[in-house]
Amino acid sequence: VQLVESGGGLVQPGGSLRLSCAASGSIFSIIAMGWYRQAPGKQRELVATITSGGSTNYGDSVKGRFTISRDNTKNTRILQMTSLKPEDTAVYFCNADIVTGSITPTLRRDYWGQGTQVTVSA
Repeated sequence: VQLVESGGGLVQPGGSLRLSCAASGSIFSIIAMGWYRQAPGKQRELVATITSGGSTNYGDSVKGRFTISRDNTKNTRILQMTSLKPEDTAVYFCNADIVTGSITPTLRRDYWGQGTQVTVSA
């Protein structure tokens, strides 16, 4: 299983960015998928997750500004980030709780993407 992130970059305060994470490989089902971030010198923290049933969970610092959505047909999750602040600057990591297997479920485990840099600066 691979998670491929895209969409990071440099944006001015108040701007918007859209991150995408696509899962590929021998995927039987995706339990939940989302984003975490890590700023220099800080611990990795929750940004947003979404379950296969559509339930979402957001970190307190991004509520009302970020929206996570899914495209189940493509095993892709989208993070729409608006009203970005300098404190949103971090490496954003895609995370997925996946059951592998082609016809029958084989193994359930956590996967991480390589991360994409988001920088909010004037």
